[in-house]
Amino acid sequence: MRVSLAYSPCPNDTFMFHAIVSGLIDTEGLSFDVTLSDVEDLNLRATSGAYDISKMSYHGWFNVMEHYRMLESGSALGYDCGPLCVCKAGNSAAAKLKNPRVAIPGRFTTGALLYDLAFKGQGIKVPMLFSDIGRSVLSDECDLGVLIHESRFTYAEQGLELVCDLGSWWQKTSGAPIPLGGIAVKRSLGEEFAQKAERVLRRSITYAMEHPEASGSYVAAHAQEISKDVLKQHIEMFVNKYSLSLGNEGLRAIELLKDYYLKNKEQRDEERDYQDGRSEKALSNGEPDGQST
Repeated sequence: MRVSLAYSPCPNDTFMFHAIVSGLIDTEGLSFDVTLSDVEDLNLRATSGAYDISKMSYHGWFNVMEHYRMLESGSALGYDCGPLCVCKAGNSAAAKLKNPRVAIPGRFTTGALLYDLAFKGQGIKVPMLFSDIGRSVLSDECDLGVLIHESRFTYAEQGLELVCDLGSWWQKTSGAPIPLGGIAVKRSLGEEFAQKAERVLRRSITYAMEHPEASGSYVAAHAQEISKDVLKQHIEMFVNKYSLSLGNEGLRAIELLKDYYLKNKEQRDEERDYQDGRSEKALSNGEPDGQST
């Protein structure tokens, strides 16, 4: 059976999927048409069911739960691994602005959701590719930025300063690890397919953990940061026991985040104060936003 598979070029994803795309494990008769793309692009494409198996942010998944189910393997979830809200070094006053311009890595990323929860939706959100956020803050295009992926390890070197560790905020608020993103499959493909995809993915992650050097070239070829130390830090932080299986603790964390998301969605106005004035309701219904990622 041939299926479409999409994940991000970030080190944790390429590390986990390397064994699958390289034919190093038993895929139980599944073959894959593979697409690598920024996670927000995958979040948006999920609204139209573009891929059979897809990486997506948990925030993005909350909008398409009717059509996709999240697998228990493949998640980026844990403690002390959340997005960071930053400002330009020496400009901590930016965090006290009444209406700051905030660079976010996409409307449907978990980073954007955590910012809204922690800062009560304050500011004008400016969605952009995650790798452009640091530059936008340094150039004063934006007052604050929400960093994800490799950028969270290198922000100080770029001349940025921490305003709020959004993952730590979540942990103190909820007492749970932070669910960032996971791998979802179309519900229409049925339970048998989902179980097979689960087994194959877990097999691939296990292989990656047992042979960490095997995926080195593949991971480096797709990474935004070329430092081996940064790649190692990234993989060690985001590929952990929850990646093999969410377990009860992981499932509880996801339910908690979903509850916070739903409560926040009920309380805010339909028309969000995003840069382009689009409504959250329209976006949730899958209307294109014209954002190129």
